Amino acid sequence: MKIAVCIKQVPDTETKVRIAADGRSLDETGVTFVVSPYDEIAVEEGLRIKEKRGGEVVAFSVGDERVSTSLRTVLALGADRAVHLKDPAFENSDALGLSRILAAALKPEAFDLILFGKQAVGTDRGQLGPRVAELLDLPHVGVVVRLALEGDRFTAHREVEGAQEVMEGGLPVVLTAQKGLNEPRYASLKGILAAKKKEIKVLTIAELGLNPSMVGSAGARTRWEKLELPPARTAGKILKGMDPGEAARELVRLLREEAKVI
Repeated sequence: MKIAVCIKQVPDTETKVRIAADGRSLDETGVTFVVSPYDEIAVEEGLRIKEKRGGEVVAFSVGDERVSTSLRTVLALGADRAVHLKDPAFENSDALGLSRILAAALKPEAFDLILFGKQAVGTDRGQLGPRVAELLDLPHVGVVVRLALEGDRFTAHREVEGAQEVMEGGLPVVLTAQKGLNEPRYASLKGILAAKKKEIKVLTIAELGLNPSMVGSAGARTRWEKLELPPARTAGKILKGMDPGEAARELVRLLREEAKVI
């Protein structure tokens, strides 16, 4: 079985975020970058399927030279090979541009299953899986928390508000992974050593056959205008010296007039 897993490199969720001088990007000084947590779940699912059914797992990612470290991490976990989509023309691509890049790289290989995390932490857009599926004319199931494969058919359980929805269909398909689908593994020493010998293929815009006007800043339909950190938390109020009824009335007043949440 041929499985693709698309990953994104993101700032570690433990990182203290700072805004860069331009006011529209992150200050990356001292930031540790990792594979997005939801993408880790997608990688784990791909590896488990390969262990049961055979085949290969191929990791894809778009970005600059730094992204190769995350691809190497996925190889250490057990992926067979990786594809690094790297070109100056790809810089500042929005969700549509990134989807075009990934779709162009995925299409020639005719994968049976394409996995994404449900969203990349940081931007939290959750658009790439559905967009890539549309560009490849493939079915898509999002926020999958349970997956079963039998022959060339799949059954996926996905989260909906207050319930789970069961989707069935045929391969190939694009799925996005939600927390609860599995518990990602850690790389073993053997896997880390083996990853050093595995292939990371680099593909440029020319090799993908994409027009520069479709990606990067030139092809972007959306852009960041301004980034702001949340306001600092203010000290809380403690209601003292009141009977329960008076305290309840004061609490409601504060929530309505000061916090403005009711």
